Amino acid sequence: MNRKRKASKPLVIQNDRIVSLYFDARGVQSTMFRHDPYALALGYTRTMMGFLLLRPAPRRISMIGLGGGSLAKYCYRHLPETAITAVEINPEVIALRDQFHLPPDDERFRVVCADGARFVTGTDHRPDVLLVDAFNADGLPAELGSTTFYEACRRRLSDDGMMVANLVTDEPDFQRYLRALREVFANALALAPSEGSQHNVTVFAWKGAGQVPSLAAMLERARVLEPRHAVNLHATATRIEYGKRFDWNRYGQPR
Repeated sequence: MNRKRKASKPLVIQNDRIVSLYFDARGVQSTMFRHDPYALALGYTRTMMGFLLLRPAPRRISMIGLGGGSLAKYCYRHLPETAITAVEINPEVIALRDQFHLPPDDERFRVVCADGARFVTGTDHRPDVLLVDAFNADGLPAELGSTTFYEACRRRLSDDGMMVANLVTDEPDFQRYLRALREVFANALALAPSEGSQHNVTVFAWKGAGQVPSLAAMLERARVLEPRHAVNLHATATRIEYGKRFDWNRYGQPR
């Protein structure tokens, strides 16, 4: 199914505890705790930070989709040596950055108003980690789940780079997205059920032929990283380990 991509008008709903971003009444796009604006309030964002178990010290991170900036803020605070570029197609979303306490652009953080599908075709960036979380009111834009897009992402990654994507299993094109991922990344791919959601899954895909570390190795890395991070990487390691059981023969074989 091809859906014309459109910019969705953002809506901010808040109370004395949280500030949330919506595009419609069907689902929240981003949530921020007032008492801790840099915390990751939504479980799937905590699972996406599981890239630290595989790439613990990225020099450059690019993000397709800004939303309320939860992942951008977390990486900015907890990865002080990392340069971060967040790409957002909707200028009305970017205009809300102060409400969601995003830091101003500086020498290692910038927000770019651009189409993420085009951004990854450029030649001026080689991220070590590329985070893709770019839903609008209609779900994931079709071009951000295509073989062409994933091929462009893989080309633009650094030599040992990793792409991390948020997908939703009850989307009608979910199986097509999985097939496209499998076509591009082959076996350099892992899925993890996302924390706090029945339908979100986190995709980890990387260059090279390396495999997901053992559970013991991931738990050890989580232990080392724990003092510097405010997410439960031990739980995420278990989710990635569980994802090794994913039945690709049922959903993700190439066409």
